[in-house]
Amino acid sequence: MRRRDFVTGIAGSTAAWPLVARAQQPERVRRVGLLLNSTADDPLLLPRVGAFREELTRLGWAEGGNLQLVVRYTANDTATIRRSVAEMVALAPDVILAAGASNLAPLIEATRTVPIVFPLAVDPVAAGYVDSLARPGGNVTGFLSFEYSLSGKWLDLLRQIAPGTKRIAVLRDTTVSAGPGQFGVIQAAATALGIDVSPVNLRDAGEIERAISAFAGVPNGAMIVTASGPAGIHRNLILALAARHRLPATYAFRSFVTLGGLISYGPDLTDQYRRAAGYVDRILRGAKPGDLPVQAPTKYEHVINLKTAKTLGLSVPETLLATASEVIE
Repeated sequence: MRRRDFVTGIAGSTAAWPLVARAQQPERVRRVGLLLNSTADDPLLLPRVGAFREELTRLGWAEGGNLQLVVRYTANDTATIRRSVAEMVALAPDVILAAGASNLAPLIEATRTVPIVFPLAVDPVAAGYVDSLARPGGNVTGFLSFEYSLSGKWLDLLRQIAPGTKRIAVLRDTTVSAGPGQFGVIQAAATALGIDVSPVNLRDAGEIERAISAFAGVPNGAMIVTASGPAGIHRNLILALAARHRLPATYAFRSFVTLGGLISYGPDLTDQYRRAAGYVDRILRGAKPGDLPVQAPTKYEHVINLKTAKTLGLSVPETLLATASEVIE
């Protein structure tokens, strides 16, 4: 080999070294925060978070590899929320999945730059989370729980399964716009049917127990438990009070009925978390949350607990059984 060829070969190889080094550098680890309005031992949350994780894996993200998940549970507690939001923002994750209105509002106040995805929200426009459903703008996007009009469905189901109902206690969260919104739809429909409606605020366990116990003192009563974070936090208490006072009740989510509630109609929350993972993936790959439209649910669940109906002395119409996605015996 001639000396000039040898030197040229060495020079060419040396020039290629930076390219080889760059090619061999490991992929940057992305950090995703999960801010969840429940507790770490909540068994109903596990399948939802599991679906979120599974979908991220399917989309090419591996925990311990190119993905790090940071989880905070707030249990709808004000002090815990404040601390968890501060910690999450300080970590500067690439995107945050934020569940629950109690988490979303303070998180949005804390950062206008970190991308945020919510797996469900009743009215994100009225709440100020996004500018519009089609063009959210800013750093927030996600998925609707349902439209307010669906609140009338709970009243309709209650009338079908407990036709003797004359009075309804509506459990709602007054701290967010969704609470009064859902209540307004139910109240308007109930008034037209000659049914009295009593609001029950979900501020704390003591208030819930006092209000429901007082309401149950008059016959022909029933309950509607609207969609809210506090309803989930106080789920066991609400179910216990409904059973103790023999109150037929409709719920927004399947989880209440699997634990002994009478009947529910609402979005498939596990599917909502799975779809949210798709948005997280798109943001990690460069999409802007403000360009991703807020989407409505595509899967709903209608669940009936026949054992609870029998305990309450109720006969479930065949029309309800025929439309149920799940019947618990």
